[in-house]
Amino acid sequence: MVKTYLGQVYLALAASIWGGMYVVSKIVLAVIQPLELVWLRYLVALFILVIIGVATRQSWYIRRKDIPIIFSIGVIGYFVSIWAQFAGTQLSTAQMGAVITSATPAFMVLFARALLNEKITLKKAVSVILATIGVLLIIGLGDIGSSIHLGGIILGVAALTWALMSVLVKRVPGDYSLLVLTTYAILAAFLVITPLVIPQINYSQLDLLSQPAIAGGVMYLGIVSTAGAFYLWNKGLQMVDAATGGLYFFFQPLVGTLLGWLFLGEQVGITFWIGALLILGGVVLVIKE
Repeated sequence: MVKTYLGQVYLALAASIWGGMYVVSKIVLAVIQPLELVWLRYLVALFILVIIGVATRQSWYIRRKDIPIIFSIGVIGYFVSIWAQFAGTQLSTAQMGAVITSATPAFMVLFARALLNEKITLKKAVSVILATIGVLLIIGLGDIGSSIHLGGIILGVAALTWALMSVLVKRVPGDYSLLVLTTYAILAAFLVITPLVIPQINYSQLDLLSQPAIAGGVMYLGIVSTAGAFYLWNKGLQMVDAATGGLYFFFQPLVGTLLGWLFLGEQVGITFWIGALLILGGVVLVIKE
């Protein structure tokens, strides 16, 4: 019983950290561009993950035939999706980022059908429809050229690509450590991003990293929301069943919305809450399934 409660605490804490990530990134993105922030986040995260891996004596061996799928996970999930999270949040709001990306579990249904040949049941179909309508309501159907609408669309891309990455992970042999798998996937993304970032770095802005708020934000994204939350989430899933564990993912939009209102003064309308409830309903359906 104690183990179950501890697992629930781990899951809630991890999802809450991810909710806070959108607020932190919104602040840091005021001075650092999305691609550069992704690069800095992974630079910090790789350092921490390698230390953890060495300290826990992980096996770093990867079979050659598994390299392409791990590389794909890194590029699709840790490059495209994370960049889209930051770019979408920069253009919209922290609240929108936290809520739209929480639709990921419902969108996984589509890719599980295409890549794993999993059957789409009625519940799963309804979950995708509810999540899609919820995302469209939050993005809005007005001036699609405005910054906030464009940000919402990019966040939708982030949710879809993260769902694709999550399904690709299921195709990786289960004998690899999740920590090692994540480290290699982040390394793949880091190597792809580096040639794109180096020419764009504004070295005159590097002094901004000496500011406590900016430096703390980068450390939060690299250490707390990547290495720390990753460990807490997977540790929690070991202590409770997966279906129940998935429900704790909703601490992300709740915390993200609350912190966005509290620290950034972001306000939301009725369509936002209706959309959020539809996404919540869709994901609960797929988790129950």
